[in-house]
Amino acid sequence: MSEQIRVGVIGTGLAAQYLHLPGLKSHPGAHLSAICGRDRNRAAEMAAKYEIPAVYTDYHEMIAKAGLDAVVVATPDDLHYPMTMAALEAGLHVLCEKPLAYDAAQARAMYQKAEAAGVQHMVFFTYPWQPHYRYIHQLLADGYVGHPRHCQMSYVGGYGRTPAYGWRFDAQRANGALGDLGSHLIQFARQYVGEIARVSAHLATFVAREGPDGQALAPANDASVLAVEFANGAHGTLQVSAVADIAKRGQEQHLVLYGETGTLESRTFSGSSEISGARSGSDRSGSDHFETLQIPDEYWGDVPRDDFFAIFQRQAVGGRLFVDAIREGKVPDGRMPFPTFYDGLRVQQVIDAALASHREGRWMAVEEE
Repeated sequence: MSEQIRVGVIGTGLAAQYLHLPGLKSHPGAHLSAICGRDRNRAAEMAAKYEIPAVYTDYHEMIAKAGLDAVVVATPDDLHYPMTMAALEAGLHVLCEKPLAYDAAQARAMYQKAEAAGVQHMVFFTYPWQPHYRYIHQLLADGYVGHPRHCQMSYVGGYGRTPAYGWRFDAQRANGALGDLGSHLIQFARQYVGEIARVSAHLATFVAREGPDGQALAPANDASVLAVEFANGAHGTLQVSAVADIAKRGQEQHLVLYGETGTLESRTFSGSSEISGARSGSDRSGSDHFETLQIPDEYWGDVPRDDFFAIFQRQAVGGRLFVDAIREGKVPDGRMPFPTFYDGLRVQQVIDAALASHREGRWMAVEEE
């Protein structure tokens, strides 16, 4: 396909502002044709910045009138399902923010609808496209740790420490820190270790928050701990928190992957990342020390190493990869992750199992496809 892909973006929040709009604008094969937001003034400001010709406040109207090929859904979690289904009904390709849906039933319907429509579909998980995480994926594929045995993963931040209302902590709209941060860790666990078979979860709400417009709030969790069993026999723990005081680090991710013949460890905060590893000798008795692993230049290309967002404007990742898939009529070959609605469904099934585990106080099997 030689013509530009006409894309409409639904949502004017931080994800649209820092990830989707700059990334799509940088792709010569994409044309930002429309933007939709509930605040027309804000949407108009973003349209002016990115030279978007049409502004809407009703996504149904945008889908019907803007002459689009594809839609990006960058809205609160409870809106993903109706917006995505409307776009799929119109035969449009869809990129949707994570988590894919509010629950697995919605996610399954979205996946099945997208497959039946024969369109490209992607879930935007953000982090797996970063060079250090792609390098870890390659190290694992090359057998650095051998057969996986267990993993420890954590993702913490402090953005939920205030009592002000936030839709992420409204159980009517989202699944709290588990859905927000936990979806990332679940996807990492699937990508690096394998499918999760069972989960035992404990969820907590540490901060009492205000409800919308003075109404009472049905609170969602702001921290969670999951013990998981993988289908391949490995074990793991996944911990997330939106109420951790980590000073100027902003958010911190820590992943440790233990295998039969080695260990990989990654720590990311304040835009910097470190990877270290240890490998057993031929007798598998253990390593003497961890060594720092330098990310090969090929993973960076011309991306500045101190700019987290630049990769989404310079490499075939995220929205740019989504556009490439539409233009080529298939998922492009290569090592770049391409998480589809299937991945979104599998992640949502783990989230659902974790919520049920906390309610019932027992291990829960993750639904199989």
